[in-house]
Amino acid sequence: MTRPTAPRPYAAGATLVTGVLAAQEAGVAPATIRKWVQLGNLSAAGRQGRTHLYRLEDVFAAERATRRR
Repeated sequence: MTRPTAPRPYAAGATLVTGVLAAQEAGVAPATIRKWVQLGNLSAAGRQGRTHLYRLEDVFAAERATRRR
């Protein structure tokens, strides 16, 4: 019998980018990325020093969620 494994915070091989790069990929201002985090539409997948890193998949999902409104 195998034990269930804990979910990983992000999939292996996922592309992590800074907020500035995430904003460029989504076509929005860096302040918009920070606003999505503040509103709970996006969360950081990791950190590099003081810089938050985001999964591109999560950034695009947050963009789709906000554009539907």
